[in-house]
Amino acid sequence: MKAGFIGLGTMGASMAANLQKGIQPQGHTVLVYDIRGEPAAATHLRNGAVWADSPAAIAEASDIIFTSLPGPAEFDAVTYAENGLLAAIRPGAAYFDLTTNSPTTVRKAHADYQRKNAYLFDAPVSGGPRGAQTGKLAIWCGGDQSVFEKHKPVLDTIGDQAQYIGPIGAGSVAKLVHNCYGYIATAAAAEVFSMGVKAGIEPLAIWHAVRQGAIGRRGAFESLTDQFLPNQYEPPAFALKLAHKDVSLATALGRELNVPMRLANLALADLAEGLNRGWGARDSRAIMLLQTERAGVEIKVDPQRLAEAIENRAKGG
Repeated sequence: MKAGFIGLGTMGASMAANLQKGIQPQGHTVLVYDIRGEPAAATHLRNGAVWADSPAAIAEASDIIFTSLPGPAEFDAVTYAENGLLAAIRPGAAYFDLTTNSPTTVRKAHADYQRKNAYLFDAPVSGGPRGAQTGKLAIWCGGDQSVFEKHKPVLDTIGDQAQYIGPIGAGSVAKLVHNCYGYIATAAAAEVFSMGVKAGIEPLAIWHAVRQGAIGRRGAFESLTDQFLPNQYEPPAFALKLAHKDVSLATALGRELNVPMRLANLALADLAEGLNRGWGARDSRAIMLLQTERAGVEIKVDPQRLAEAIENRAKGG
């Protein structure tokens, strides 16, 4: 087997190195390319990789291809340039794009690769530079499931959590949900911590207090399995009317201190709407229904599937 790797930046260099460690001892070959030229691949070449002069040269030789690129523009360039992958990709080849990409971009390209009888996967990763170095990476794949399963052992040399998510574009959607959620949470943390510090509490004391509370003891995504995913808001774990009271007090404190509380006020508006709908005795997370209603979707996971997912998570899956 020959594997090609394009893009040897902060993330790509480590992922390509782990790919080499994983497959070269079995007699497989790793080809590498980077727009900056051979010096960017010096370590990989010393460790047995083969330099390719272009993405097309990678495509001509490789059974499986990986790219780690800054974004959609670079992905399009690697795909559609005169010496790009699409010009020379082999029938039956599998191409895993590890970039955080646009679902629309990869879906368009997927159709073009299909016409060449090749398989494109959007396969963004999560774990940061340290995860890329250690192999502690999630890889979220969208594309053909049977082809994913065939090549999963190779993906496992790059990350320890390679998972099939769904059809083409699904991996990119999952990554955007993950990252956007993270930065919303970052903004929320900055908002409430600034309120707490301006109220006279030492930052580390606030951190310790939050770590001891319900939010700190259990991850926010873990709590989604209680009410949101099963679409079950009764009986309440914490009543909406009490949440409305608490966020009202927090925003009032913010006004007293002249601390902007934009995200808290958005949450308070939804809690008020929930009260106006008569949801005061339901679980406070019932306000999540307001957003799914605005989006025109229903979220309700089958209880058996949810129980299996929770059990699998507990086992480290």
